[in-house]
Amino acid sequence: MALAMLALNSCKKYLTTELTSASQTDVSYYKTPADAFTSLVGCYNGLDVIYDGEQLPAMMEVFSDDGFGGTGASDGYGWEMLDEFNKTVSPSDVAIHSAGWKGYYQAIYRCNALLQHMNQINWGDSSLLRKQYTAEAKFIRAYCYFDLARLFEKVPLLTTPSLANVPQSDPALTYAQIMSDLRYAADSLPSAPYTSVPNGRVTKWAAESMLARVYLFYSGYYGQATIGNETAATALAAVEDVIAHSGHGLVTNFTTLWPAASLAKKVTYAGEDNKEVVFSIKYSSTGDYNGNTTGNDWLVMMGERDQSMYPYGYGWGACPVDPNLVAQFDQTNDSRYFASFISIAGEHLPYTKASDSREYTGYFMKKYSPICDSLNNPLPANNYLVAQDQDYFVIRYADVLLMAAELGSPNAVSYFNQVHQRAIPSAAAVTSVSKAQILAERRLEFAGEGIRYWDVLRQGLATAASTIAANTTVSLINDGTGAPPSAATLQANITATRGFQQIPVDQITLSSGVLKQNAGW
Repeated sequence: MALAMLALNSCKKYLTTELTSASQTDVSYYKTPADAFTSLVGCYNGLDVIYDGEQLPAMMEVFSDDGFGGTGASDGYGWEMLDEFNKTVSPSDVAIHSAGWKGYYQAIYRCNALLQHMNQINWGDSSLLRKQYTAEAKFIRAYCYFDLARLFEKVPLLTTPSLANVPQSDPALTYAQIMSDLRYAADSLPSAPYTSVPNGRVTKWAAESMLARVYLFYSGYYGQATIGNETAATALAAVEDVIAHSGHGLVTNFTTLWPAASLAKKVTYAGEDNKEVVFSIKYSSTGDYNGNTTGNDWLVMMGERDQSMYPYGYGWGACPVDPNLVAQFDQTNDSRYFASFISIAGEHLPYTKASDSREYTGYFMKKYSPICDSLNNPLPANNYLVAQDQDYFVIRYADVLLMAAELGSPNAVSYFNQVHQRAIPSAAAVTSVSKAQILAERRLEFAGEGIRYWDVLRQGLATAASTIAANTTVSLINDGTGAPPSAATLQANITATRGFQQIPVDQITLSSGVLKQNAGW
């Protein structure tokens, strides 16, 4: 068994090594708590692996009404296919999600292997450690299955380390397992302030927040009030617990959450262990081309195409921002506008590559933009494309507040105002708040963070299809057909696919047809 070994610590990043004994197997290896920790670190590294090649956080912006496929004018049309939910745009891209599919099941296998061998380890008086490691592994497994279920709906559900060719599970069973894993993690991890846990490790607060996120998606899309043993009441109780006891809070200045925005605004970056980060996927500048998967390689996809302009590093031009989204912001008073978007004209940037950037709008995503130095040298200088070290903030405290408000907290108005007035300090406090207001606020708060599409889809398929079609400036879509689709066509495509992605065809072939393709693909 070869496991990627990462050092989980508060000083951030990971040391990658391998087990060197060829005689060690999954039967002989698991003996001590130290062995379990090494295996657990492999589970965490699985979170790096899932987005290596899949680039899902960037893709999620393309699925939504926030951004287009983009990339280069001479590139293929795979990302436009994702944007339009239309396989005829790029018929050869039948395995566009294959790397991600493999990455998810690799991570799940690692978690299942650790969980299966817990009884084999001599824990001695470390029973609490066993419980903690079990909870962390179950959270990571739940995280992976949640992504898979949202992307593909029906996926093989494996809870033991198996190589069996199993059929896709009913989504109700998958979500019940996700909720069971998250509940175990929420109930088993210590009720300690987040500052007592090394940055990047799963906490009780991360598990409770993720439980609410899963509940909102499943109950919204499928119209079910109960998932496993979880209800709206238990989901609300979970996030209220985070608010009351975790120690998390909002940073004062929204801009300081993001490295590129902080540099451009000349303010101090809040760092990756700031109080607003409830859970993040950790990345390291040690990533390389030799299998050391610790760098954030999806972030470069979102950089402006082919040109560094201090402080923004070049990238591949994916997810150019739809002007319709930009228009939703109070550009004068809302700090989220500057922090979220690179405005070529607004920031007087000398961009000369517009003709190389497909679906160019004059705006690129900023929150997860690569950066460069004052001489426009991309950073980090070593392995720029695979060694980006900006963490992915999976859950921020602002999300916890807005989820609690949406779930019906008696403090909903206060929670909403905290988020809204942090962004616009001059804004008057609201005295009542509706679900529509909360969802509109979420679009502004989380633009560019891979959340919008799921927020729309969980309103129901019909609402999602009509909303994305209505909010997309379809005249800007370039899918190589000579004419952009109509809003009606885009709406019909989303409806036909039910909002889900195509199962990678290579995986269907490997399964000898046991896996079945999703509708519309």
